[in-house]
Amino acid sequence: MAKASQPPAEPTVTFWGAARTVTGSMHQLTTGSKTILLDCGLFQGKRSESYLRNRDFPFRTRDIDAVILSHAHVDHCGNLPNLVRRGFAGPIYCTPATRALAAVMLGDLV
Repeated sequence: MAKASQPPAEPTVTFWGAARTVTGSMHQLTTGSKTILLDCGLFQGKRSESYLRNRDFPFRTRDIDAVILSHAHVDHCGNLPNLVRRGFAGPIYCTPATRALAAVMLGDLV
């Protein structure tokens, strides 16, 4: 007798930044087998809070399969170097214009 297949898990979206604030955009989309991060921005605010929020991630960075950048503002892409330092090794998708601007902006952070 064949096994009944289970329906795919419902996708979930977790808002790690830019929720109830306008800085540090970072949204995690998890589907059955993939985890995608939409933006990886720097949180900007009081120095001590910014340091703590930007230093650590609320998820395992190695579990992220890919990043999609919406645009090259620092509050959307500024924490990418830290994401890579912490173990992210997947692709980063964005428009050619976003890539060009992010390369200039993030050059000082690596």
